[in-house]
Amino acid sequence: MSIVVGLTGGIASGKSTVSSMLIKKGFTVIDADLESRFAVEKGEEAYHQIINHFGEEILHEDGSIDREKLGSIIFHNPEERQVLNQIVHPAVRKRMLRKKKDALSKGEKMIIMDIPLLYESKLTSMVDQTILVYVDEEIQLDRLMKRNQLSKEEALARIQSQMPLSEKLQLADVMINNNGTVEETEQQLMEILTKWNVI
Repeated sequence: MSIVVGLTGGIASGKSTVSSMLIKKGFTVIDADLESRFAVEKGEEAYHQIINHFGEEILHEDGSIDREKLGSIIFHNPEERQVLNQIVHPAVRKRMLRKKKDALSKGEKMIIMDIPLLYESKLTSMVDQTILVYVDEEIQLDRLMKRNQLSKEEALARIQSQMPLSEKLQLADVMINNNGTVEETEQQLMEILTKWNVI
């Protein structure tokens, strides 16, 4: 019997670190961010819908979508963000469900759906259990500013465009506290995997 796990967190909470640990342990990780990149590649249906709405000024010279330009439009405009989500999310969901079906047919013990906006997008029906990678807001802000070379205002705008981690905490089945070291994070992950009988 396979268990499908939704892995989520907030921007700069360390979700990718946990995702990498799971990949190293040999688990299939289906990454929503990666699938959303594939879904908007040149020639894909979502690619054409995005250009029809946002115009050709969001393209690089080679015709690919300039994620920075598109990001700067949607981060400060909830209506435009919603339009983009309504185009991209169904395309991504379709790709992820296809990969999940493949992994299930191989009889894998655990399949990870790495979905940053698991709760915001109401995708919990796609999974059996959820893991939240949690950090305190000050640490999240500090990490994001350092990682993306952002000002405090820019970093806060990105954090505030998502559901607060404190709210996600109420919804998660289990939580990994990522305020500490990588070793501490891995130890918590191992305890969860042991409890779920997948290692």
